[in-house]
Amino acid sequence: MNVLITGGTGFIGYRLALHCLERGDAVKILGQENTPAETANRELIEREGAQIVLGSVTDIPELKDLFDGVDVVFHLAATQHEMNVPDQQFWDVNVEGTRHVFEGAIAAGVKRVVHGSTIGVYGVPTTVVTEKTECEPDNIYGVTKLEGEKLALSFKDKIGVAAIRIPEVYGPGDQRLVKLFRGISKNVFFMIGCGQNMHHVIYIDDLVTGFLQAAEHPNVHGDVFLLAGKEPVTTDQMVGTVAKVLGCPFPRIRAPMLPFLVTAFVMEKALRPFGIQPPLHRRRLDFFRKTFTLCSQKSMDTFGFDPRVGFTEGAKRTAAYYQKMGYL
Repeated sequence: MNVLITGGTGFIGYRLALHCLERGDAVKILGQENTPAETANRELIEREGAQIVLGSVTDIPELKDLFDGVDVVFHLAATQHEMNVPDQQFWDVNVEGTRHVFEGAIAAGVKRVVHGSTIGVYGVPTTVVTEKTECEPDNIYGVTKLEGEKLALSFKDKIGVAAIRIPEVYGPGDQRLVKLFRGISKNVFFMIGCGQNMHHVIYIDDLVTGFLQAAEHPNVHGDVFLLAGKEPVTTDQMVGTVAKVLGCPFPRIRAPMLPFLVTAFVMEKALRPFGIQPPLHRRRLDFFRKTFTLCSQKSMDTFGFDPRVGFTEGAKRTAAYYQKMGYL
């Protein structure tokens, strides 16, 4: 295929790009270099043969030939973790940026867009989550991603489209869980809360496989799909597995949640108006408090999604990568 990946210098995007390049696809990337990791990702996929276009999805109207010759677009670009920007930036990127992607793809005759959504659209679910579970996003990221998803599906009469709700993703290349691995390896990590909230994480290779299946299967059109890993784990199980993989003791210090929530709220209110990223914010605490158990049956039945990597094996591979890169 001739592939365009928006957000292609991010974790998921660059790993998807490498997989596509390995199998012989022509890959074009629209991405940014806002962090050292994004710069390193760009350099790697460019060496492997990807064509790089540096820019934002908000720039698409000025990028006239971006979609030329493209068969499939994987739309992964998003404003996500930024807590030092106004809400309007989330709307500009996650909603209007999605509009730019679809309008450009339709004008160029692209066959299909696989839209990257998020389980953040559910907010704080209390049951096993399926595609039919009511969406009640509880922050600006989830609100705008849900609007972007609705917008993407509104184009289904003009272009092939599938929306994939992505859970927590980990694996080699991930810069988010490296803090967990490093903290445990240095014996400075401590638990916040009861540790019994559930994570239904997915290993990066399983996610990439699911995205490619959604791009190629003829029965995938105009619908939403959940992808999840082999099994859910509690925070305690997750931390315990990482500790075992690293040969470290299980962290014994456990702190109550409430003081951290109050501190995070105060930091958000005090620092965000000045464009300063709060060192602690409520979304960062979601790791210790939100519970997700996901059902991927629809994806399995529709396009054969079959996650292969459980968390123990995935943690081993991830730890080996972090050690190789000197992150620990």
